[in-house]
Amino acid sequence: MVSLTQLRAFYQVGKYLNFSIAAEKLFVCQPAVTKQVKLLEEFCNSKLLYKKRGKIYLTAEGEKVFYYASQIFNLEEQLSQMISGLQNLKQGSLRIGTTKTYARYLMPILLKAFQKSFPEVLIELDEGSSLEITKTLLDFKNSLVIVSKVEDHPDISFIPLMSEEILLIAVPGHHLAKRDEINFTDLKREPIIMKERGSGTRKLVEQCARGEKTRLNVVAQTSNMEFIKQYVFQKRAISFVVRSSVESELSQGELISIPIKSHKLLLGVYVAFLSDHEPPPAARAFIDYLRSVSDLDPLPIGIDLFAEKLSAKAGIHPEGAG
Repeated sequence: MVSLTQLRAFYQVGKYLNFSIAAEKLFVCQPAVTKQVKLLEEFCNSKLLYKKRGKIYLTAEGEKVFYYASQIFNLEEQLSQMISGLQNLKQGSLRIGTTKTYARYLMPILLKAFQKSFPEVLIELDEGSSLEITKTLLDFKNSLVIVSKVEDHPDISFIPLMSEEILLIAVPGHHLAKRDEINFTDLKREPIIMKERGSGTRKLVEQCARGEKTRLNVVAQTSNMEFIKQYVFQKRAISFVVRSSVESELSQGELISIPIKSHKLLLGVYVAFLSDHEPPPAARAFIDYLRSVSDLDPLPIGIDLFAEKLSAKAGIHPEGAG
């Protein structure tokens, strides 16, 4: 196999057509360069260089070897620059998993300041239920995730970021809306469309219902928030959703929120990552950034308030927080 040391010496000589300059570039003496070139010529069984009137030229065979040597060392330089970029967070990618709701409403807020500091880092966003996305950490599909904590895992660390209010929504004029507040027991016969299994919203709602010895009448389940809204608009069911996903419809009077007695449903939102695994540089920088903003006390309730406090701390303008 060809020696890279010999090839590098030949490449430098061929590049500058000068043994002395090649030796300077390689930080060695000229005889060492001459020796490496001769060894390469012996290996190739061909003359690669020749002298004429004190000048050095490439032979036909030398031009072919020089062409491929140029490819090798140009790639080497690109690799070196790429690694340097990774080390300095000028390149690389950041693989984040989250839910569909947070991908739409929360991630633009979280990523704004980070991308301002590291504009060359490519963001790769993966979506699913909180449980599904949390499990992607274990097979290294994502470096970190932004989710509600559906279940604990000994290998995963969770850092709280904020809380989200869960609302029971219906169309205006729904018969339950005539009451100031209701109990979970009032929902036994009400058709409900729920978030998919593995959703933090669903887990919290079902826990509260079990505490009231109530079994909810779930007639449909989905991860698609627009489908849930349309189902409710058509008066086919009511639903439990995070406030941020229906803020616009509530403000325009298209949907209403029905208060539940003795319950303010708050869903914790966390950044999660593997406890004993060193994440890639971009993920480490993002986790450090989230740690710096996760000490908000008390934890904000709702994405708008979180965005406002985050902006004040990070010094950015909270565009489009709602």
